Amino acid sequence: MQRGQMGSMVSPIEPLPFRSDLERQRFKALTGELRCTVCQNESLSESTAPLARDIRMEVFSMLQEGRSDFEIRNFMVDRYGDFVLYRPPLASHTILLWGGPLLLLIGGLIGALFVIKKRRQAL
Repeated sequence: MQRGQMGSMVSPIEPLPFRSDLERQRFKALTGELRCTVCQNESLSESTAPLARDIRMEVFSMLQEGRSDFEIRNFMVDRYGDFVLYRPPLASHTILLWGGPLLLLIGGLIGALFVIKKRRQAL
């Protein structure tokens, strides 16, 4: 939470008139798994940026219209790209995101084995 100008506590997420607990849970889940497009590593649910507020309101409106979570995610990806997802899908253009850490680990192990072998030969 952040302090407002008057010194009172202000929630980063404004209270919204949900029709049910399920709708509130869906909103919380969706805004938790969608990334704020202007913040460093913050979800929509955590961000206090004006754009994040606008996107949260868009998610809320789509929930009110009866759209599914799948439709809402697709809308956000169409508008902002895979970057908006904390877990981007495995695709040709995201393969490095998924395989990169494994490749770095394998490269590090090969490098470490090479150094160990060199040191043993030097002894």
